[in-house]
Amino acid sequence: QVTLVEFGGDSVQAGGTLTLSCTTSGYTYENFLAWFRQAPGKEREGLAAIYTGGGSTYYSDSVKGRFTISRDRAKNTLYLRMDRLGPLDTAMYYCAGYKSSGWSRPLSAAGYKYWGQGTQVTVSS
Repeated sequence: QVTLVEFGGDSVQAGGTLTLSCTTSGYTYENFLAWFRQAPGKEREGLAAIYTGGGSTYYSDSVKGRFTISRDRAKNTLYLRMDRLGPLDTAMYYCAGYKSSGWSRPLSAAGYKYWGQGTQVTVSS
C-alpha cells in the first residue's frame, strides 16, 4: 500500500523560499517520484522528477535553477525546495509516484499511479 502525503504549503512573499515535503509510505520501487502543480483554470504542470533507482533528476524549464528535488530514503520523504518564488508559482502542489508508462517523459502526469492530496502554495507580490 503506497500513500503519498504532502506538507509544507504556505503563503509567502515574492522572492521567498519554501520547502515542500511528501511522505512516501510503502514506496519501494525503482521508479520515478515527481512534483506537479496546478493553478486554477490551468493544466497540471510537471515541475521536477527523480529516478529513485539512480538519483537522476529532471526539471521543467519554468523551475530549473530555482527548484530542487531531493529524497531522503531513510525518512521515506520527497522534498521540493523552491527559491525565488513569484506570484506565478501560486498553485496546488502535488507529489506523484510510480510511472507505469511513458518513462521518457518523467514530467508528464500521464502514467503516474500514486498521487498525494496536494498542498497549497500562495505567493504574494
